[in-house]
Amino acid sequence: MNKLKVGVIGCGRISVVYAEAFKRLSNIEVKYALDIDLRRAEKFAMNFSGCEYSDSIEDLLQKNLDVVHVLSPHYLHREHVIQCLEAGFNVLTEKPIATTLEDGRAMAETAKNTGKKLGVIFQNRYIDGIIEAKKLIDQGAFGKITGAWSSLNWHRPPSYYQIEWKGSWEKEGGGVVIDQAIHSIDLVRYLVGSEVKSIKAQIDTRVLTQIEVEDVASAAITFENGVIYSFFACNYFTSNSPIRIELSAENGSILLEGEKVTIRLNGKELIIHPTAEIKGEGETYWSNYHTSQLKHYYQCLLNDKPVPVSPDDAIKTLEVVLGIYESAKRMSRVSMEK
Repeated sequence: MNKLKVGVIGCGRISVVYAEAFKRLSNIEVKYALDIDLRRAEKFAMNFSGCEYSDSIEDLLQKNLDVVHVLSPHYLHREHVIQCLEAGFNVLTEKPIATTLEDGRAMAETAKNTGKKLGVIFQNRYIDGIIEAKKLIDQGAFGKITGAWSSLNWHRPPSYYQIEWKGSWEKEGGGVVIDQAIHSIDLVRYLVGSEVKSIKAQIDTRVLTQIEVEDVASAAITFENGVIYSFFACNYFTSNSPIRIELSAENGSILLEGEKVTIRLNGKELIIHPTAEIKGEGETYWSNYHTSQLKHYYQCLLNDKPVPVSPDDAIKTLEVVLGIYESAKRMSRVSMEK
């Protein structure tokens, strides 16, 4: 079997997770690393025999690659993804798909026009217990979903925002919502199986006052099927506490704590612990499921199947993020209905 030739754009903090994932996958060859800091690109490339590196995207665009992973800052996703698609590469980009709906839709349209496959990373969909919970929901075992809540209490010191593009509306696109809690929003959307009807939200910068974006947010998010989702996130706790998400339903409930999932169904309880390998490097809050999504993505490429997560799906999650910001800035409920 021919191996997929892989390139990477962006060799910053998150790239260590990809390096670990690539080493576990046998159907790829990492051939190119790109970063504006040539030393970072070289350091990443040293993990893989025969991997070239550069600080110029023009060099990468001339290579014979099957897949490019876009790990660059949020505001560069549109530019890098479209360049790669138009060069004939399939692309898997980190979340968020973009910082604006216009950019996300342009990326999706380019994928359609070029016939290349564009996916977006939402690795928490691959948590063992989430896979089981989604299967049971789709089978109708839980009956009607009646409510949802999520809570993220993490720690980001001032030094975290010393990176040039962090803490900026223009370049990061927001703070704790678009960068961290977007995973909670995506999981709730994924499990509830309905789109959002309206949002009433608040955001503030209470502690990390050196940044212009929010360090705390809360919202009441109403889905079209009637589910009300209580959302909370902040970046000024003393540590990175495990994310908590709970869904209630007619016949039971689903509780995610970190990567452990407790399923209560018809009076019985099932606890599903994570089975993903612990990565060698990187932050614990990045979870261990990038490898699972990358493996699925590559399998879809090799078998010419739709890839996870589609750009249209990722745009729906971005719409909720931007709806929270719009509601907070307008200080009123916003309708998400077209």
